[in-house]
Amino acid sequence: MTDTNMDGPATPQRKNSLMAPDARTKQRNAAEARFKAYGIIAILIGVFFLVVLAASILRNGLPAFTQTVVELEFTLTEEQYNDAESKVLKTAAYKEFLVTAFRENLSERGVEVPFDESAIDRIVGQAGNTLRTYFRANEDQLGQPVTFSLGASSRVDGYFKGRVTREDLSNSRFLNAEDLDIVDVLADVGIMKQQFNWTFVTGKDAGVDNPGGAGIGASVIGSFFMMLVVLMLALPIGVAASIYLEEFAPKNRWTDLIEVNISNLAAVPSIVFGILGLAVFIQLAGLPQSAPLVGGLVLTLMTLPTIIISTRASLKAVPPSIRSAALGVGASKMQSVFHHVLPLAMPGILTGTIIGLAQALGETAPLLLIGMVGFVAREYPDGIVSGFTDANSAMPAQIYTWAARADQAFYEKAWGGIIVLLVFLLAMNVLAIILRRRFERRW
Repeated sequence: MTDTNMDGPATPQRKNSLMAPDARTKQRNAAEARFKAYGIIAILIGVFFLVVLAASILRNGLPAFTQTVVELEFTLTEEQYNDAESKVLKTAAYKEFLVTAFRENLSERGVEVPFDESAIDRIVGQAGNTLRTYFRANEDQLGQPVTFSLGASSRVDGYFKGRVTREDLSNSRFLNAEDLDIVDVLADVGIMKQQFNWTFVTGKDAGVDNPGGAGIGASVIGSFFMMLVVLMLALPIGVAASIYLEEFAPKNRWTDLIEVNISNLAAVPSIVFGILGLAVFIQLAGLPQSAPLVGGLVLTLMTLPTIIISTRASLKAVPPSIRSAALGVGASKMQSVFHHVLPLAMPGILTGTIIGLAQALGETAPLLLIGMVGFVAREYPDGIVSGFTDANSAMPAQIYTWAARADQAFYEKAWGGIIVLLVFLLAMNVLAIILRRRFERRW
């Protein structure tokens, strides 16, 4: 035996070593890296537009939650009250008392600024009517000092919020530069200031001439009653139909036709359901126009396909072994479905239902066709029955009405209404997540 020559030639390397990637592997890895980069870029673009959208909504909508007011202490004697109520132009008489109170408040602060009744009208707006309404409802306050927070006109409010400038008022008959001099003085002495606008949260539509007094509260009530109708009808009907189609219905051409039509109905534009509701519920059945009951029925038709599809998907997600095990120990078909399958599918059912309700909450087109426009939401309902049957509006319809009006103050209210609507939608989605985790079961 001879020793091996250690200095001999080395064994040649294989061309396609597992340790060194070849050209094709490098190309595949590069394609994978590019795809990941495209995905990250797509996510960043989506996040960017989401941030821009949220910033736009907050920037334009948050000013609607503040209001410019004039805080004025006012004492009306019984003699002045009787004198004003005896005149033909009662509101004008209260306005005269208001002008006098303005002068007295400014004199007490050592400020002298000339103004007339027309200037007070342009600055404060419908103050005379506000005073008359208050003292007619509270005659026991006659002769006592009462502090009023009188809402400023929409243009004065826009001046404080930067929406209106002096240059914008060069040709305006509603407010002029001299009025802004008075406004600046009132702000300097603390008579005029900004505060949280509770009227916007709890108020009603005040008409096209009073954007400062417009609120979304009545429309929130209208949406609430509509969602009650949708929940009471769409949930039991949708879940019952889903259980039958998924667990009990025979598989034939008729059930296939029903399933195809349900999928098609989920893609039908919402305005079609509005036309159907107008023809069937109002013109044929004679139900009251603009009522939340009719709006709820229309939205129920629109929401049913979504609930049926999501419920069937939740039932399909339950493993067949659960059904087989229940049947194997002697349970009937109905017992296996209601005691075992349905509880396991409940998280998905609840999630799909709440998402369907959230979708219905934001619909506008079908509500406009049945007359639920913003200007009908002038009063709160008197009770539960009237809440379903009396004319009212809904949040998306109210937002649409404000956005269609010419005054920029209503445009601001529309953005504020969008914030309120988004708060409700986010709350419903959070509720869906909580219920899903609460009822979720492992198998």
